[in-house]
Amino acid sequence: MSHPCRAMNRNTSRESNPRRLAWQCLQRWGQGGVFAETLIERECSGLSPRNRAFVQAVVLGTLRNLRWLEHLCAQLRKGKLEDSARWLLLLGLCQLFVLHKPEHAAVGETVSLAPARLRGLVNGVLRNATRRRDEFLAELPQLSPGVRYSTPDWLVKRWMAEFGEEETLQLLAWNVQVPPVYARINPLNPPQPGENWQPLAHAAGWFRLPAGLPLEELSAGRIYVADPSTRYCVEMLAPQPGERVLDACAAPGGKSVAMLGTTGGQIRLLATDAESHRLPQLRENLRRTGATAIAVQQHNWAEPCPDEWKAAFDAVLLDVPCSNSGVLQRRVDARWRLQPSEFERLAELQLQILTRAAAAVRPGGRLVYSTCSIDRAEDQAVVEAFLASHPDFSLQNDYLALPHREQADGAYAALLYRTDNF
Repeated sequence: MSHPCRAMNRNTSRESNPRRLAWQCLQRWGQGGVFAETLIERECSGLSPRNRAFVQAVVLGTLRNLRWLEHLCAQLRKGKLEDSARWLLLLGLCQLFVLHKPEHAAVGETVSLAPARLRGLVNGVLRNATRRRDEFLAELPQLSPGVRYSTPDWLVKRWMAEFGEEETLQLLAWNVQVPPVYARINPLNPPQPGENWQPLAHAAGWFRLPAGLPLEELSAGRIYVADPSTRYCVEMLAPQPGERVLDACAAPGGKSVAMLGTTGGQIRLLATDAESHRLPQLRENLRRTGATAIAVQQHNWAEPCPDEWKAAFDAVLLDVPCSNSGVLQRRVDARWRLQPSEFERLAELQLQILTRAAAAVRPGGRLVYSTCSIDRAEDQAVVEAFLASHPDFSLQNDYLALPHREQADGAYAALLYRTDNF
């Protein structure tokens, strides 16, 4: 059994030195196998909001600008560095060049973390960085896009081929910005918007929130935190009161919540997900809407459609697992996990899921295929492959939302109708 005094000392130490905690998070992330958001959630448990926000800003800021910060580090210190020293220098450079923290804090506090044998090195590199600040900022526009915007070169090349140079540069610039926090109101249980909530002119019922989430409104189900790009697939599906609707890959439930909101809760909704551990949160999020005609079940749509669900739904929403290439601003380490081979692997899985879920659409019904990818291989190409082998379906409409154009996450949605005469 852990001793309460030891637990208190550990929490006090973590609370008093968030930079050390951020350094530990970066080192752990560098070892692989864990997402940055998961690390922050786990390691920041019990921290004050201020210190939690600092750790998050430093860790995500470092990973969001990783290639540029590594470039600066290489300019300042030639030769190989041990991992712990490398991450400590990157942490200090992030504070100086990304978060623009005062020099005395960014340098002094970072140096104090270093073991005695490394303090001279860390101090010298960071002091030199402050002296060369203007030089480094002046060279930034001349760096290659992959370094300037901290994106793997293969992905830059792929986007250049697909979107052209101008669009790609705008996309890369968008992805290194800190994402805003958006929320959608629940029309079944609407909140009183706060004075600093900024309504979105192009998306009714959506707000941009200030720093610090309105936790009371969240827990009461009056708002749901999501990105405005998630509305496209729901609007395209256009569920109607009285319809039987399937949200096939539903967790954590944002799109189900939206469909209930737009129909006054008057649809008969089945929400499924492949992962059983995600179902409790899915149920809770749907419960908060106040709607009642809801069922939640586990099902992996890479497997065949159960007989009782075949041709049983008026409308199916299918938001498939994808590369996250449209949400790299928000999921900052996804760009470092993604490999070129993933697009082919995911496209095969997506086509399999689409084929299985399509069996749930009744004759005359409809399905929306959706991703948070902006890559053709996962979007239009999957739909085209599906239609080639399913003549009873037709494409009615599709839309690709590019992040820098939308000023929101990227997304793709395609509306497919099933003929009623097969």
